[in-house]
Amino acid sequence: MLNKVPEVTVYFWIIKILCTTVGESFADYINETLGFGLTNTTLVFSAALVIALVAQFRLDRYVPGVYWLSVVLISVVGTLLTDNMTDGHDVPLWISSTGFAILLAVVFGVWYARERTLSIHTIVTTPRESFYWLTVLVTFALGTAVGDWTLDLTGWSPGVSVLLPLGLILAVFTSWKLGAGPVLSFWLAYILTRPLGANIGDYLGSPHRDGGLGLGTLGTSVIFLGTILAVVVYLSITGRDRTEAVQPTTAEAVASGVGARDAS
Repeated sequence: MLNKVPEVTVYFWIIKILCTTVGESFADYINETLGFGLTNTTLVFSAALVIALVAQFRLDRYVPGVYWLSVVLISVVGTLLTDNMTDGHDVPLWISSTGFAILLAVVFGVWYARERTLSIHTIVTTPRESFYWLTVLVTFALGTAVGDWTLDLTGWSPGVSVLLPLGLILAVFTSWKLGAGPVLSFWLAYILTRPLGANIGDYLGSPHRDGGLGLGTLGTSVIFLGTILAVVVYLSITGRDRTEAVQPTTAEAVASGVGARDAS
């Protein structure tokens, strides 16, 4: 297989943050506004995620539409995992944060022990892709738990709450520029974009009396889903985030060789 994930460019981080915002706002819209409830919402999005991942695993290369659809759905499911533990089973946020952190460490440990790398630049086998998507799911659940726990501890307004994960991401970026390991820097930033995107969603969707912009969960979801779609279409056309050049098929190579001989 060619590498199954996109190159880490500015487009990657833009869509990732947009997806985390959708994970927060769209889950809240379906669960609370439409009244589906946590259990039904979790079942619906989990089924959709399974279908998307089946399509993703059947491909032999990175396809922007399928990949980012999977990320959007996994962001919703990861959010719902934490919400179910917190709201459905009264699990304290510090326990879920600790539990997901330990689980993430275990996944990383098994992944490295088997593959000897945690780099996303070589997701070229089914086992590596399996570890990758499991890691992504756990990072979304962990980011949700840590983000909610931080808000409970600080009591910050939606606007102010954006500054903490943003500052931490800038610190990770600075450390990477100064020589920190790229793999560690990537996964730290990946985790931190979850509370950043969620806090942005809360700021945009919360009513004015709570310090937000009052767009609502539906309005925020529509704006961000539309933006994700536009960027994904652009990337599908331009291939700006592909890590592997598309190789010609055997028929194309033969035809090219025949044409070259005829011309000579």
